[in-house]
Amino acid sequence: MFASAAIDPTQAKGELYAQVVSQLHALLAGESDWIANLANSAALLYHSLPGLNWAGFYLWKDDQLIVGPFQGKPACVRIALGKGVCGTAAARRETVIVADVHQFPGHIACDSASQSEIVVPMIRGGALLGVLDLDSPHLGRFDTRDRDGLEQIVAVLTGIG
Repeated sequence: MFASAAIDPTQAKGELYAQVVSQLHALLAGESDWIANLANSAALLYHSLPGLNWAGFYLWKDDQLIVGPFQGKPACVRIALGKGVCGTAAARRETVIVADVHQFPGHIACDSASQSEIVVPMIRGGALLGVLDLDSPHLGRFDTRDRDGLEQIVAVLTGIG
């Protein structure tokens, strides 16, 4: 059984992400089911990172992103490639950080409380698997330290880190 170590949300972001990555490795050890691992990863992120109101995954299927495991309020179910922050990150195949979602052209408002967002594409062997999406009720919540930490998390999840 996985035992979570207490995480101090006031610690430096680099230290916080190092601890989350370590816990993620322990959480995934011995489990190969993709959906189960994404579900536990969404819970780990939601409860470990401060200032979130949604943490989860959209999975690439039938040429669209479909909501996968997440923590938070109910979400939009389907997102087209290139639409919203998730679809844009998937189309560009790069992390997108949005300090103010209301300033992002075509933003899809699943939760009106969300003010900022970061989306990290999940790619393995050149194939798009989906995206990791985090929302916050705080403007400017995400920065390059979050990008670096979340890209490490995605690397662990996709088996390349």
